[in-house]
Amino acid sequence: MSAFTAELIGTAILILLGNGVVANVLLKATKGHGSGWIVITFGWGMAVFVGVFCTLGYSGAHLNPAVTIGMAMAGKTPWAQVPAYIVAQMIGAIIGAVFVYFFYRPHFDASDDPTGKLACFCTVPAIRDFATAFFCEMVGTFVLVFPIFLMSDPSFALDLGAKAPQKVNMGLGAIGALPVGLLVFAIGLSLGGTTGYAINPARDLGPRIVHAILPIRQKRDSDWGYAWIPVIAPILGGVLAALAARAIGVLPR
Repeated sequence: MSAFTAELIGTAILILLGNGVVANVLLKATKGHGSGWIVITFGWGMAVFVGVFCTLGYSGAHLNPAVTIGMAMAGKTPWAQVPAYIVAQMIGAIIGAVFVYFFYRPHFDASDDPTGKLACFCTVPAIRDFATAFFCEMVGTFVLVFPIFLMSDPSFALDLGAKAPQKVNMGLGAIGALPVGLLVFAIGLSLGGTTGYAINPARDLGPRIVHAILPIRQKRDSDWGYAWIPVIAPILGGVLAALAARAIGVLPR
């Protein structure tokens, strides 16, 4: 399987399970309706675990443009591969969001909370303060990417240009799926209450586009005035994580 296909499939799985748990909790008449924040954060952690587990041997399991750009900044992913990774992640996120809608379509129809329906696709800040939201998304993504550099074993990963595994650290494959899933679970529990912790531009923008396009009953606007924050802030957080890892000697200068 190519790295492009792996990133597309992994991100689609991530969004199907991650946004799926949000829909299960927020939409009316589901078995999980009203089960709360712990269920959402645990569901997202497991969504990351499954997405990474399925793809770490093929692409490094980035599933996130902020991770891809951070890896490129760190010299662990060639810049030439970055556009293909991000395109694959965006397509995967869109596909995953479409599947969430059709899976839960009767419950979208039964629900009368337009903002809750939007939250099944993308993030909505708890308090509408753009400066605070930007800071929170940047810090949350930093806390995602920086530990990846600290946890990585630089002696093992996959060289995507070789026919057999080589000693090159390209992504999350050097860590394993479970630690990354637990990391996202921890971020959600501790730092997710302000913005809904997008910490992934594709995870937010791709499903937001789907929300804007699909004929969802009684939907609200897709909040494009806010949409730039969960795109730009996570990228900046990923870049800062790479710079910090280089500054403390985790990465070569």
